Amino acid sequence: MRLDSRHLPDATLIIVAGEVDATTSEELESYIDRVRRRLGDHLIFEVSRLTFLDSSGLATLLAAATLARAHGAGVHLVAPRPRVGRLLDITGSWQTLGRHDTIEQALAAVRAKSPKPV
Repeated sequence: MRLDSRHLPDATLIIVAGEVDATTSEELESYIDRVRRRLGDHLIFEVSRLTFLDSSGLATLLAAATLARAHGAGVHLVAPRPRVGRLLDITGSWQTLGRHDTIEQALAAVRAKSPKPV
């Protein structure tokens, strides 16, 4: 598994490539905790190069989404491959995780959910 990240104005972008399974899901969880600026950050996962996701990896993403939601934010997945998308379809995880074709679409969804300054 390879991980990279960037801080965007309204979210933290995490790029995930390779496989996330029982042997790497703890590494992903630790990485998320390290790169997230605050608990209320929206997280955008660019997963176009994620070739495999098992239940432990999915649990890591859902835990991140639960924590984000508790702090007024969300988790968004960008460009999942069909194999990964199928797991999310079967488990109904799309109800918790946003699904987008591009990073720009995910950012638009984040901005739509962010509070507007008064």
